[in-house]
Amino acid sequence: MSFIDMLNENQNHIIPDKYKKMDRIVMEKRVREIKKILGEDLFIPGHHYQKDEVIQFADVTGDSLQLAQVSAHNKNAKYIVFCGVHFMAETADILTGPDQQVLLPDLRAGCSMADMANIHQTERAWEELQLLFDDTIIPLTYVNSTAAIKAFVGKNGGATVTSSNAQTMIKWAFKQKERILFLPDQHLGRNTAYDIGIPLSEMAIWDPIENQLIYDGNLKNLRVILWKGHCSVHAKFTTKNIVEVREKHPDMNIIVHPECSRDVVALSDDNGSTKYIIDTLDAAKDGTEWAIGTEMNLVNRLIKQHPKKHIISLNPYMCPCLTMNRIDVEHLLWNLECIIDNAPINRIQVDSATAKNAILALNRMLQKA
Repeated sequence: MSFIDMLNENQNHIIPDKYKKMDRIVMEKRVREIKKILGEDLFIPGHHYQKDEVIQFADVTGDSLQLAQVSAHNKNAKYIVFCGVHFMAETADILTGPDQQVLLPDLRAGCSMADMANIHQTERAWEELQLLFDDTIIPLTYVNSTAAIKAFVGKNGGATVTSSNAQTMIKWAFKQKERILFLPDQHLGRNTAYDIGIPLSEMAIWDPIENQLIYDGNLKNLRVILWKGHCSVHAKFTTKNIVEVREKHPDMNIIVHPECSRDVVALSDDNGSTKYIIDTLDAAKDGTEWAIGTEMNLVNRLIKQHPKKHIISLNPYMCPCLTMNRIDVEHLLWNLECIIDNAPINRIQVDSATAKNAILALNRMLQKA
């Protein structure tokens, strides 16, 4: 079942009015009380893009796959309240045990990128591509994808990738087949393939809406097929932003996430995963200047953590990830109180058949890590 279908069928996503009227200090105190009551039975992973009001309660922070793996290693927790978005909670459910429940504080916390590749579009595209290229393609999917897409990739011999290991996984994929289909983020696929030496002339776009390949070269030369999807946050960073930063702050280092477009990455000084950006800022000398092209909650947190460094967002008009921001103290408290009442809500469950194939894709990646 897709995220949208599940949301439509589940009425538990409507938060009771009482939480909207509660004082923030009262809510935060109650969250701490429940954490103490539940002890090891409760585990709260928090993604780097979460609001500070939520991240303060996280037992661990990290990127999506890291949090899912840490959750899987925690065998004591009966309830994993995942402060992130839907596909992250799905991955956690796939990797955790059957006696553990993965809960999402707000079911509206989806991911626009993950939603840009549904299983029906993907299976239709695969049939067309097999007709064009026979059995010469291996699928790869960014972990920012639905469980159904991960399962499709696993079933067809492919693997998942993260922004940290995309180069390693694309190199692995080319040892398996002549061509790759990269889902669902075209920019991460393009930037990574380009960085390992594949020219743009050997890359094409698959348009899932029109169900067609967009490529004006010789099909024999095509090596990378990029799904026409993107991150709505990172798409907002532009070359104009870079030009303006260069003019106003000539000594400023520009570092961006590889989900940004190719022209933005090309004009930046550096690019890398969320973890890479955090590690780079941690290692930077005091007094250095940085413009960061990634989600605003994280940028603001880095600004607070590094007061002796001049840090700004590459786009001064940037807003936080809207779906990540669905998770707030109100929804977190509501979720925890339902656990206390022995009526947990918003459980994320991946069916066994989907999970079985999805774990194939995840394990192929983890074996290369």
